[in-house]
Amino acid sequence: MKRTPLAPFRFSVAPASAVSLADSVLAPRVEANRAATIPACLKHFEKEHCIDALKLKWRKGDKWFPHIFWDSDVAKVAEGMARELARKPDPALAKQLDRLARLIVSAQQPDGYLNTHFTLVEPEKRWTNLHDWHELYCAGHLIEAAVAHFEATGERFFLDAMRRYADLIAKTFGRKPGQKRGYPGHEEIELALCRLAWTTDETKYLDLAAYFVDERGRKPNYYVKKEGWEEWRLRYLQAHERPRDQREAVGHAVRWTYLCCGMADVADRTGDAGLLDACRAMWENCTQRRMLVTGGIGTDRGSEAFERDFKLDNLTAYAESCAAIGLALFSRRMHEITGEGRYVDAIERALYNGILSGVSLSGDRFFYQNPLSSNADSPYARERQAWFYCSCCPTNFARFLPQVSQLCWAWRPGEVRLCIPAASEFKLESGMKIVVSGSYPYDGAIKIRFEGAFRTARFPGMLGVTKPSKIPPRPFVLSLRIPDWCETFAVAVNGKRLAAKPKDGFVSVERAWKPGDEVALDLAMPVRVLRANDNVAADAGCIALQRGPLVYALESVDNGPALHRLSIPAKQDFKLVPAKGLPKGTVAIAGTAFETTRPGDALYSTAATRTRRRRFVAIPYALWQNRGPAEMQVWTREAQDPAPRP
Repeated sequence: MKRTPLAPFRFSVAPASAVSLADSVLAPRVEANRAATIPACLKHFEKEHCIDALKLKWRKGDKWFPHIFWDSDVAKVAEGMARELARKPDPALAKQLDRLARLIVSAQQPDGYLNTHFTLVEPEKRWTNLHDWHELYCAGHLIEAAVAHFEATGERFFLDAMRRYADLIAKTFGRKPGQKRGYPGHEEIELALCRLAWTTDETKYLDLAAYFVDERGRKPNYYVKKEGWEEWRLRYLQAHERPRDQREAVGHAVRWTYLCCGMADVADRTGDAGLLDACRAMWENCTQRRMLVTGGIGTDRGSEAFERDFKLDNLTAYAESCAAIGLALFSRRMHEITGEGRYVDAIERALYNGILSGVSLSGDRFFYQNPLSSNADSPYARERQAWFYCSCCPTNFARFLPQVSQLCWAWRPGEVRLCIPAASEFKLESGMKIVVSGSYPYDGAIKIRFEGAFRTARFPGMLGVTKPSKIPPRPFVLSLRIPDWCETFAVAVNGKRLAAKPKDGFVSVERAWKPGDEVALDLAMPVRVLRANDNVAADAGCIALQRGPLVYALESVDNGPALHRLSIPAKQDFKLVPAKGLPKGTVAIAGTAFETTRPGDALYSTAATRTRRRRFVAIPYALWQNRGPAEMQVWTREAQDPAPRP
């Protein structure tokens, strides 16, 4: 299936098997996912009867019943297992995946339908409540799992089963007589169908994805069948108007990110410039008006949804882990289509902060929501949980973390891009490999070295089998991203400094790269003092600390309770110190803070406030609550006047 001229030279992520991480932050998280997250999810599937549901064991009167979203959770873990196999072969994991995939397929009905809840519990209600129930959402994750399984194993049984399911959905939904003019309340199937179309070279699946995107929000609205459907309900489902006409990030945040992923995929594959314009506008509204400094989105506690512009409270910020993951996946697509570095900036912010905060270092405990402040009265637990009744987030980590290494690199014919300079290797089909070393994100001194024996003249990174050749390598471009947080940088090739200016967020160097060539990239990493837009009431008079891509937080483990009493002067010499009780190499920020107290224990009094100077320590936000239950805050009051020395 050929793409249209919308992005004739679009970028692609690096193949999973071609990239390996060697850094101290991302690599351990990826390994923990393989060793702990996936096994933990499989264990809970057994305990919570998700596996029994796939075995179609439920009978009326049982104390448990298959939930409407269970199939999606199992599918996400199956996808994660497949992505892990693609990243690094493992016979034991392969056997586990094979058993799980065959179990999933065994639950498929003769007509191709596959949903355990509506097969066992309410078969008469199939496709009757698209806005609240999750049939098409579950179908999307099953399709994604099947595609990943095929890509990792080459086996077709799972893929073919999901093609039958997709064919049934295509027969059921559409604009022909007798078809339902509906679309999913929880988007996901749109992007899954695009992946299926690309894998099978079947245009009909792309057509179905385009239908689901373009039918959404049309008048008369499919969901408005009775009075009481207020505008807010339609906005919650992104169904208040056609997606191509939308310009704001609205409604349930996870659903919005998956819709945008599907819109970007359809635009990419069909050349629909109008859809891409809508994606740009919504992305800008999200990241410039409705995103937390950690990359978290969807701040409303009651609905997991976006709020109005600049409504970014800290203690009650929901910031679901799945939403940050969805933002990264959407931004990845936008970078691949446009080549603009700002989209990678958003990926990096979400990845190093709002995503990694959601899973413990051990890989088996999780945050569903990721607020920017937590205290004794916090509406959220100050401790990660092993599982949730709705465990979409733990299972989403299982499939997202194996993709992290691929986010670091991108390529197109004639160009290789280092998007996130974590220590890693990118193996090129030419026989060379690009090796990145350094301590990023804690240090901005990065070395990129070309190693290995040159075998072919084919462009590095091109997919396909090549024959050995003695033809000299062709010149190609190596592009290095200069992050939006970096104000000063330097690039040198083989010791010679270049006068480089970024274009679209990247500095590019073209030459016939040879084994032994070395590039030095130095990104200045001072502690940055951030202040929020004046319209963000929750952060008025406060500052946050960022160094490199990492947003920092004060935690009671280091600073004691009552963090709200502290204020920090912005103008001071911040110190970099080892973080206690966290992985070796973790850099903390230390400095001077002022603590206010008032004598006496009266609820209200006229007693003057006393201020004392003290030391504070801030750790990377993503690592909070890895040393036991704790209070935490990202935004701290800015000290305006020097406090008297004791």
